[in-house]
Amino acid sequence: MSRKGIFVVMAVAGLTLAGCEGFDNKSVQRTGTGAAVGAATGAVIGAFSGSPGAGAAIGATVGGAGGYLYDQMKKDGTLN
Repeated sequence: MSRKGIFVVMAVAGLTLAGCEGFDNKSVQRTGTGAAVGAATGAVIGAFSGSPGAGAAIGATVGGAGGYLYDQMKKDGTLN
């Protein structure tokens, strides 16, 4: 990997971790669980279409967003 590629990966990782600073433990757990389940599901579905990496990336994004929304609804009392 080139120096530019390493820099981009490190910058993205740093920004990702900095974005989680305001979360409490439950928020991180719920968002992470959603992302992990989404990535696994997306990889399996993507494998059938010949693109497990893209499926995992899409699944992780959708699952993480779903986990975050679930967390916010639990905090608001929308879900019991």
